Amino acid sequence: MKVKKITGKDMNEAMSKVRSEMGQDAVILNSKNVETGGFLGFFAKNYVEVIAAIDPDAGKPVPKPPVNKTINKIPAADNLEMKKEIEELRSVVERISSNNQVSVSEYPKALEEIHAVLKSQEVKSEIRLQVMNGLLKNWYKSDENAPEEDIYNWLKEAVGELLPPHTPVKHKKYLNVFGPTGVGKTTTLAKIAAKAVVQEGKKVAFITTDTYRISAIEQLKTYADILNVPVEVAYSMEDFKKAKLKLASYDFILIDTAGRNFRNKLYVEQLKELIDFEEEMENHLVLSVTSKYSDMKSIINQFNLIKIDSFIFTKFDETGSTGSMINAAHDFQKPVSYITTGQNVPDDIIEAGKNEIVDFVLRSGT
Repeated sequence: MKVKKITGKDMNEAMSKVRSEMGQDAVILNSKNVETGGFLGFFAKNYVEVIAAIDPDAGKPVPKPPVNKTINKIPAADNLEMKKEIEELRSVVERISSNNQVSVSEYPKALEEIHAVLKSQEVKSEIRLQVMNGLLKNWYKSDENAPEEDIYNWLKEAVGELLPPHTPVKHKKYLNVFGPTGVGKTTTLAKIAAKAVVQEGKKVAFITTDTYRISAIEQLKTYADILNVPVEVAYSMEDFKKAKLKLASYDFILIDTAGRNFRNKLYVEQLKELIDFEEEMENHLVLSVTSKYSDMKSIINQFNLIKIDSFIFTKFDETGSTGSMINAAHDFQKPVSYITTGQNVPDDIIEAGKNEIVDFVLRSGT
């Protein structure tokens, strides 16, 4: 195998040199940005360094080795250079094997902007790499020339392949929202209820188990008065069952729960004692995109004691970094049912398909 180091002012120039000097069958083993020259940190020049390889004898018949002949010794200088190339190649292969990835430090300009947005939105590096690999394959298939619309469609396809299957929201009879304090559960519930009443003509009712905050009950009652729907308060499992019987004739019953410290495992266990999680109920974990992803993972793991059917992401109007939504959906393979973008009821909520998820992340980064 012939291994060669090639440099260029950017990745496009480096790739052109590789194809020109080594042919179309050359394989890129590694690439990186290199800074050289300068004085006291100033006036340095940046260029891209690519390590490419090709088998010059690919497709040729392999000659039989000579019999009973000694192999000539390789001159010391050539031997040293060969050892250096072998060690460099071994280092690259080991890094690829351990990380299962090739480091790509610069993309074609048309794709670099997308990568920059995904990075600024704090989409995880391994997810970015998989997405960009998909874009690169399509980019080179298009002879390095594709309109923005095609690139955007490739992006939606690449992200979609990493996320769980999505189907349009079709609610069961009972919808339960739960999550940590301050993520906007009650307001989100009111938005979903308003859509069901106004747009779908359903007979809707509320049950609240949030008896820890009087203000929460009053807030839900205010929304209920506006929508002209009933509210039942449940302090125990017995109350909850009674409320279900009382509201049995209603089409769609939405359940509000208390927001508590998600680190308290006892809260989740108490929630299970208050609510009858049955087959007719769907469970939506409400998460704020303003949360750090490390905290978001802790929240999801804590609430996994309850069957999570989907995520609802809130407060998109309060942050410029929304990649955690992609991270969570990918890592936990849970679909996203809704995205909320403000406090207005019944507005500021949309159903979240894969295309909407990509739209929101890109919009936040521009």
